Amino acid sequence: MQLSAKRQDTVKAWTSFVEHGDAVEDVVRPEILSSWTRSEAAVTADVKEAPLVDESEIASIWRDSPLQTAVERVESELRETALDGDLVIAVTDADTRILWTYGGRVMRRKAETVNFVAGGRWDDESVGTNALDLANRLEQPAMVFSAEHYAAIVHNWVCWAAPVHDPVTGAKLGVIDLSTTWDRTHPIGLATARVMARLIESAMPRSAHHPSALVEETRTPGLVMTLLGTAETWLDGQRLLLNRRQTEVLALLALHPGGLSLEQLHAMVYGDQAITFSTLKAEVSHLRHALGGQLGSRPYRLLMPVETDVEHVLALLRRGEVGAAVDAYGGDLLPGTNSPALNELAEYVAVALREALLASPQPDAVVRYSELAPYDSEVLEVCLASLERIGGRPHPAVPLLKGRLAVAQR
Repeated sequence: MQLSAKRQDTVKAWTSFVEHGDAVEDVVRPEILSSWTRSEAAVTADVKEAPLVDESEIASIWRDSPLQTAVERVESELRETALDGDLVIAVTDADTRILWTYGGRVMRRKAETVNFVAGGRWDDESVGTNALDLANRLEQPAMVFSAEHYAAIVHNWVCWAAPVHDPVTGAKLGVIDLSTTWDRTHPIGLATARVMARLIESAMPRSAHHPSALVEETRTPGLVMTLLGTAETWLDGQRLLLNRRQTEVLALLALHPGGLSLEQLHAMVYGDQAITFSTLKAEVSHLRHALGGQLGSRPYRLLMPVETDVEHVLALLRRGEVGAAVDAYGGDLLPGTNSPALNELAEYVAVALREALLASPQPDAVVRYSELAPYDSEVLEVCLASLERIGGRPHPAVPLLKGRLAVAQR
């Protein structure tokens, strides 16, 4: 009932604005109203479909984009998410042109009727207010529900989108959008879009002259893995190109230097999934070859020095170096992983870092943390309260903290 009432309210506000020109700033989110105003000047609310870019042009853009390699590396996870939730998932470039889509059976048909397909232009001046444009324009996750869309053709949709950035340069590459019917709206939708964006960023191809900070700090030969936010594996200074599952297996071995039996490793990687031991053995065999034979058996264990950013962050937290830990924390551990052991570890690291900030809310560290967790208002509030207690001249970070808090509380 609450969802239906929310939809009725959005339709009422849309009708007041579009058909009667009424003021609706008291009932419509500011970013939606700004987009409606832009849309009104560029398109009609009864637009039937998004305009299409020439097929050969969009194919060329996709071929030259680093997003293509990243999406291909995590395509199975994206497809699984789309099918499980009956979603249509789209990846765009920085001009909000769709480069790639995949959808469940029902949503795929709906998407095709409005050109929510490769080549479709989904900036708000082409097809009206939508989550893809807002996430791209505001560079933060965005949701657009039902008649918050300016075009009536997508009033039956709810869309969640998050920007995708180059993890090295920070350049905006585009957005990922998850869309379904309005009645399937779920509070976790926005967080899922953010996780999917991180997943793509973690799979982004990297130039050899852009090693991770951990690799730069490590002078001794051996294996170096970054798993927080962006997944990379380096062996003796050379990057290894591994698929998602191989990275998970290697991460577990790196984090368990004493070794793991076949049964232990299988449970940590697959949980109760019906995956055979022979499948895991094949992954281990590939890793052994990639590591030049430096992977022992019975138990499986790595036979070279190993460093991970996970252990680095935890070590900093143990020493009370909270600011340095935030600097070293690149984000969620392997976003989108299905490994129960890695999901448990991801929660442990994220909670440990958050609790450290709550106990010692260093302003600069909290500002950096808020870039990774923009909706964690409690950490921001605790930090601002601690600065108020200190008194005296306002800390330079206060305006940034207040700005982040305003966004988090929307």
